[in-house]
Amino acid sequence: MLVDNNDLISKKELLEITGISYGQLYRWKRKNLIPEEWFIRKSTFTGQETFFPKAKILKRVNKILSMKEDLSLDDLANMLSPNTSEIALSLDEIKKRNIVSLTSLELYIRTFGEEKELSFDSILYIYIVDKMLVTGDISLEEGKIILESLKENYNKFNGKNCDLLFVRKFGVSTCFLVSSGSEVYFEPGAKIIKRLSVAGIIEELKIKLVNGGEFNE
Repeated sequence: MLVDNNDLISKKELLEITGISYGQLYRWKRKNLIPEEWFIRKSTFTGQETFFPKAKILKRVNKILSMKEDLSLDDLANMLSPNTSEIALSLDEIKKRNIVSLTSLELYIRTFGEEKELSFDSILYIYIVDKMLVTGDISLEEGKIILESLKENYNKFNGKNCDLLFVRKFGVSTCFLVSSGSEVYFEPGAKIIKRLSVAGIIEELKIKLVNGGEFNE
């Protein structure tokens, strides 16, 4: 994982800022609430120390602290884990729960045809496009490009974390999926319109599915 040192926070700083204990931190690690890859060992003048990607770990700790009163650690682990193979919803359920907009859902149906039940991955694809449509980053036609790219390529990562990159050059747009943390370079004139962590979107969507309402960052 490629991380700028300026984006890291030490274990000591993390515990001081959040008020959690050493025991809590490693209990959450054992429960897979905090990914192993976020524990980064680095050499310092005092020896080996553990660091974390600052933005990710602070967001995750705050989320765990805010939800652990209502959910057990096992429930939280299930929610935050990437295992989503058993989740599927009907079109009516998706509409009823307002998980995505009708515009994005209809775009999916026009692109791939109507399905009686949508897998978590299919809902994820729609959810990603919906987020980008809402923010005005993409057009409907570009949303179709993203849906097709996700449908074709996402499963090739076999559950490994990946990022979605949406790029535009001289009005022509395209979509890429790359391993999380990878450095990507493009020719002059190409602009990255959006880079999204698919793992982060999965986590967000699962929380929304459990809560049955809007997700708050």
